Amino acid sequence: MARYFCCRKSLDQFRCSGDLAFLAVEKLIFSLRSGRKALSIIVNGKAGISPEMAVRLSIAFNISSESWINQQSQYDLWPAEQHRSELHVSKLFAA
Repeated sequence: MARYFCCRKSLDQFRCSGDLAFLAVEKLIFSLRSGRKALSIIVNGKAGISPEMAVRLSIAFNISSESWINQQSQYDLWPAEQHRSELHVSKLFAA
């Protein structure tokens, strides 16, 4: 599954220890109006950012939803680009 590194950068501020972490996560869940499970799978890198979550994050962090989606797309594309030479695709040229 896709991981979302830029979102994690922004959300890592909510990953602390003890009671502070619980309070911060609860605040984020409340702010996003999102379930604990949905947020957990994103923060733990088990899923990427959906368009709806991008809008929610955009509102919460004052960062455009397009930026969240663009960064997710770039992160998803990166592993494929690492194997570009192994694809053995021929270039097409206009006649």
